[in-house]
Amino acid sequence: MLLAGKKILITGVLTPQSIAYIVAELAQQQGAEIVLTGFGRGMSLTERSAKRLDPAPEVLELDVTNPEHFPKLRETLAKKWDRLDGIVHAIGFAPEDALGGNFLNTPWESVSTAFRVSTFSLKEISTALAPLMPPGSGIVTLDFDNTNNAWPIYDWMGVCKAALTSTVRYLARDLGPKGIRVNSLAAGPLVTMAAKGIPGFKTLEKRWPKQAPLGWDSRTQHGAVARTTVALLSDWLPATTGEMVHVDGGYHAVGAAPIDPDLDENNGPSEG
Repeated sequence: MLLAGKKILITGVLTPQSIAYIVAELAQQQGAEIVLTGFGRGMSLTERSAKRLDPAPEVLELDVTNPEHFPKLRETLAKKWDRLDGIVHAIGFAPEDALGGNFLNTPWESVSTAFRVSTFSLKEISTALAPLMPPGSGIVTLDFDNTNNAWPIYDWMGVCKAALTSTVRYLARDLGPKGIRVNSLAAGPLVTMAAKGIPGFKTLEKRWPKQAPLGWDSRTQHGAVARTTVALLSDWLPATTGEMVHVDGGYHAVGAAPIDPDLDENNGPSEG
């Protein structure tokens, strides 16, 4: 019961295959009371998924591109709860022309949309709800490590994720004096509704297990991501903030996939 008595806001739940849904399910199992957010056409999906949770949580409207929604969300949560102990930021979106190898041709309009939804929304929701959060609270955002690498296909979403990592550090700096921890979780590729919208996702999915020392199965590792998220929200990491925690089978720690002995034998040694 790592989250016994805690009140947690979870964004990004669409279907039961969503990472955020698995987090919500585990958070409840660990004793948390949760509220979900949704908006627009996806609101019905969120509400349908909420009914599968036990108990079924309330779903509040939050469109991160609408500045009026943030103070309204704070007011609603203040009336519902006396405090907010944690936030899970699982929001990301990029228009189709900002992904898939179109980096040099993507217009600013598409880039700005991707940045506002995927990056700036973390700052907006954190500052809007910080007044409700007591010392010891935690904010966790779902990230993808783009700090040192340019990935194929990911393009401007990669730039936005790199900026998200930086945003975490600045929020950790400014919210730390209030006792609020802010961390990101960099997961390996997982099969979700969002992943299906990324051109070339299958390429990453196939390559990842070959390089990750612990291996990686994009269909089954959602639980590992959820457990780490819950740990970051709990009281067991009280002095950890501004951190990127990798849940990727160790992929990030290895420079290249191991050499295939059969391939090496067939081609002979490479000599300088």
